[in-house]
Order: sequence, then C-alpha cells, then structure tokens
Amino acid sequence: MELIVALLLLLLVVAAYLMVAAATRHWRSRCYLLDYVCYKPPDDRKLSTVEMKTLIDRSKRLDAPARSSLLRVILRSGLGEHTYAPRTVKAGREDSPTHQDCVDEMDAFFHDAVAELFARTGLGPRDVDVLVVNVSTFHPAPSLASRIVRAYGMRDDVAAYNLSGMGCSAALVAVDLARNALRARPALALVVSAECIAPNCYTGRDRSMLLGNCLFRCGGSALLLTSDPALLGRAKMELRLMVRATLAAEDDAHSSIVQREDGDGVVGIGLSKSLPEVAVRAFTANMKRLALRILPVRELARFGAVVAWQRLLSSSASNRVRVNLKAGADHFCLHPGGVAVIGAVKRSMGLEERDAEPSRMTLHRWGNTSASSLWYVLSYMEAKGRLKSGDRVLMVTFGSGFKCNSCVWEVIGGMADKGAWADCIDGYPPESLANPYMDKYGCINGARGGGVPAGSEA
Repeated sequence: MELIVALLLLLLVVAAYLMVAAATRHWRSRCYLLDYVCYKPPDDRKLSTVEMKTLIDRSKRLDAPARSSLLRVILRSGLGEHTYAPRTVKAGREDSPTHQDCVDEMDAFFHDAVAELFARTGLGPRDVDVLVVNVSTFHPAPSLASRIVRAYGMRDDVAAYNLSGMGCSAALVAVDLARNALRARPALALVVSAECIAPNCYTGRDRSMLLGNCLFRCGGSALLLTSDPALLGRAKMELRLMVRATLAAEDDAHSSIVQREDGDGVVGIGLSKSLPEVAVRAFTANMKRLALRILPVRELARFGAVVAWQRLLSSSASNRVRVNLKAGADHFCLHPGGVAVIGAVKRSMGLEERDAEPSRMTLHRWGNTSASSLWYVLSYMEAKGRLKSGDRVLMVTFGSGFKCNSCVWEVIGGMADKGAWADCIDGYPPESLANPYMDKYGCINGARGGGVPAGSEA
C-alpha cells in the first residue's frame, strides 16, 4: 500500500513538473514590448532648405547637370524643414569626418535615448540580460554594444550583440535576435537601432550614390523587450510573429544597394537600376508567407476562390487579384524609405491614404532614419491616439542584401505617449506637404518640371 501511495505521489510530482515546464516554455516563447524611445536631436542640428542648398553648392565635384539632378530629387523628397543632420554637415566638414565625429554622433544618441528609456520604465542598466545594437556603417573596436555596456555599467554576464551592414531592415533583425535570446530564460533585452550619418555623406559626383544625401537623416530608437511574465502588466505590445525574406543569393539583389568607391575613390552607397524590381520580388516573397499566417480563413478562401475563377476566364487575370491585408492587421508601419517606396508599398498592399499617413509624416518630419524609422512611424500612431487594446500593427521594412522583413504586434496595454512627436503632433498632417525647395529653388538649373532619375526615391 505504501509503495502504491509513493508511486502515485511520484506520478503527481512528474505531472506537475511537466505542466510547469510546458507553461515555462510557453511564456519563454512570448516577447513583449515594455516601452520604446525615439531620439530627438537638439534643434541646432536641424537642416533647413537653405542649408541643404548650401551643402549642394559647396560640393567641389558636382557639375551643373549633377546639381540639377540632385535638386530635382530634393524637390520630390517628401522631407520638411525640421530633419536633423550630423554636426560635420552643419560645420561644413561633410567631406572630412573624423572617427571621433562618428563616435560623438553615436554617444549623443546613446546617452539621450537609452537614458530616457530607463527613466520611463523604472528599470536600470543592470536589469538588462541581452543587449542588441544595430548600426550598419560604423563599427569601431571595441564595438558600439561594448560602448553602451561600459557607459551604463551593465553586468558582466550581459549577452551583448553588435549588428552591422544590415541596412534599413536591421531593426526587425535585431528584434528577432533579441526574441530568440530571450527564449533561454525570463529576461530583459535592450535593442538599440540607429545609423551613423557623419561618415556617409557622399561628396562625389556619381548620381547613383548622391541620392542618400537627399533622404537619410539622423535619428535612432531604443526599446526594452521581455519574456518575463512578471512584467506582462507593464507591457505595451506583444510580438505575434516575424517573417523575414532575404534574396542575397541572387546577384542582382545582392548588388542592388552597395557601399563602394566611385571612379574617383570616394566612398558612398550606390543604388542599382535593378533596385525597384528587386524590392518587388523581396516584398512578394515576404507577403506570401505573411498572408498565410495573419489572414483569417474566410479571407484566404475568398482570395482562393477569386483566383480560381479568374484563371478559368483568363490565365493572366489572376495577376490583378489582391489579398485584403486589412483583414489581418489594423495599422501599418511602412518603412519611410522615400515617397516612391511608401507609394509603391501602399498600392501593392491595397491600403488607403490614412494607412500610409504615419509613414509619410515620418518622412516629412524626420527623414529616413534608416533602421529606426519604423519606431518613429509607430510613435506617430501612438501620439495620435490610434492604438487601442487588441489592435494589430503590421511593420514592413526593406534593406540592403536585399531583404524584406515584417512583423505583427498586438496592443495589450495603454498607448498614449506622444514621445518625440510631443511638440509637433498637433500640426500633423499639415494642410500641404509642398516642398519649400520648390518655392525657393524650383527654377534653378531648370529644376522645375525636370524628371527624377530612375530609382531616385527608392
């Protein structure tokens, strides 16, 4: 009898252990966003239209056709008067940035955004178990991740990762890496996304490499992720799924965005003529996987029925069929890579203008801040009070490689912070997004009415 009781107790203990283990695995597979901060540089780093025109005029290598071409791109850039540039540009030293200039640009961001994030959450640097930093084109030794560990006095067992060369889609790569690291145990991850602009202001005359100067601006984001159920009540959002597509094995995709030297030995980032077509392929590959995971059965059934019916009528008609992604998501964070990028993704996804508004406004106010751009878009939605409990937010971003990454977040907590938009959100969207360059310089060098170079807004 005692043996039977002992066996029963043993079975109960084993069953309880398995249940706890299963629950633990379930919690560890989940990832929550506690909070995030978008960096707002100081006002003395704003780049006005007059200063941008001065930057063009003082370039020693640009001939008249190149100046005119660059001005036409700026006229259609979608950027406003209040984006931010590195201090090297403000000081007229864009052609000779030093290593210390780059370090100073990163330190200013780290010391502002990361410190604000800790203050907002009440958590501290020594609470962080995982650190992921992504800055594509500046990778000193020791790494930027190590620089943050040192600056904030983090624990000696923090798992620090430093990503480089991942382009504008690096933010979601970093989130995916942090999510996977958090599965090991209930933990806290700090994800820091930015780009160093100082060393990337191209001063040559290759038109395919001049385009970045028109769109890329200073910015950055810092966010805290957790898998700890004890922090669930403080979380804003839960990560539901992540989908990544990389076409790097294809030659034209791999070479579509490349950092290289031009014919004069000046380093810059060149965009190939195949970029638009490559972007479409990467986007299509990503959306095919994403749609199957976020759309309800009824929408998939509708889409399948329409495709089948149109194929009976015409083999080419099915190409015009579009799934309704709004059946699986309530809000859309589209990478503000440029006016053409936003417009193309909006059309491809069958979205309305209101869905693209956060991305257009982000491009206007902040420019393309590379990997951190998506968080400015999300912050716009939050500042506008659009995010309600239960809403699903779809993020889509593109980057060199070529990559298209996407993810879906679900709002699970209160989201009413205005963040970096606090001092200007009431003025958005403005009555007009007319570029002030047009009024000031639209007729210079025949810029008014001129065509935009192929791929210039990509």
